[in-house]
Amino acid sequence: MASAENRTKNKTIAALLAIGVGATGAHHYYLGSNTAGLLLLLLSCCGVGFVVALVEGIMLLVMDSEEFDSKYNHRRPESLEFVFQESP
Repeated sequence: MASAENRTKNKTIAALLAIGVGATGAHHYYLGSNTAGLLLLLLSCCGVGFVVALVEGIMLLVMDSEEFDSKYNHRRPESLEFVFQESP
């Protein structure tokens, strides 16, 4: 488990990954939610992955920087944690 000092994820990069190639789950791999990324990749074959990725990308863009930091830089997200879920 990575400490908070080692996690320096960038909100803009995560949002651009979600909007650009989000159906591949790239933003989830970047943020550390690998199982969510794989699930999104599997859902992209029926079109759902594209919609979820677009929504998550927009959510990341409008997310407050402090909220992003507390969710992705001050803790490691669960493997199956989506952007639209609240942090545990």
